Amino acid sequence: MKAVRYHSYGDSDVLVYEEADRPVAGAGQVVVKVAGAAFNPLDVAIRAGFVQQIFPVAFPHIPNYDVAGVITEAGEGVSGWSAGDPVVAFLPMTVPGAAAEYATAPAEALAAAPRAVELADAAALPSAGLTAWQSLFEHASLKAGQSILVNGAGGAVGGYAVQLARQAGATVTATASPRSLDRIRSYGADRIIDYTATALPRAVAGQQFDVVLNLVRTSPEETVELAGLAADGGAFVSTTFPDLDDAGRGVRTVKVFARSDAVQLAELVARADAGELKIDVAGPRPLTDLAAVHDEAVAGRLPGKTVLIP
Repeated sequence: MKAVRYHSYGDSDVLVYEEADRPVAGAGQVVVKVAGAAFNPLDVAIRAGFVQQIFPVAFPHIPNYDVAGVITEAGEGVSGWSAGDPVVAFLPMTVPGAAAEYATAPAEALAAAPRAVELADAAALPSAGLTAWQSLFEHASLKAGQSILVNGAGGAVGGYAVQLARQAGATVTATASPRSLDRIRSYGADRIIDYTATALPRAVAGQQFDVVLNLVRTSPEETVELAGLAADGGAFVSTTFPDLDDAGRGVRTVKVFARSDAVQLAELVARADAGELKIDVAGPRPLTDLAAVHDEAVAGRLPGKTVLIP
């Protein structure tokens, strides 16, 4: 089969489109014919070796841990899934991924693919949707009537977070750039701050939030400033911040590391199929474009959630 692999850590030029052995389902696994493999910013850090202490990979490595496709083979001990089933999954980050024509997936990670979007586009849901869900409801314990600031709502996680927070009955303030304003508005945000026009601290001067969800890289000083926007006894939850052990005033600080959870993923799929959760994809790209996608992401030119098609 064809796959994109890298044989060492390095710049995007280590990504090679080449022949690789087609995987075989082991015990508890399925093989998926890949319809789409979503790109995530963490893919860049893993490929560059920046996070090898946390996410070590064996070479050659196939990247991309979000997959949508159709099962072609079920291994020993797999029940409830069979060849022909369309599925989505958040794969373990350190095993061979979905940037290939076929990929293996643990059966315990699978959810039926949403019917509301093209199968390839469904790859945009698993890890981003689960990060948003776990940030809001496991770590922040968001409840109806509370206020939340989503810093970085224009990204995939932020878009899901805005939608889920509104559905939970929270009042949502979101930051986004001009290219994302209409989309975030369509998700139901109560207030949107164009951070390119007005700096966030000035835009919300004097206001605090029950929950601050930060999805943007921040310096230590910016992190402290953002945590200061959380109300006394509130929560500051981030996918990116430098360690912040104590924000004071009883504010809980949590750094999120999302995990695969098939039950939660099935709930997200159900919401998508019910029309309650929009899955936004900037546009499909051929798998051969993966190195260019990495470069565009680093340069800040990637227009939105990108799905690679084998």
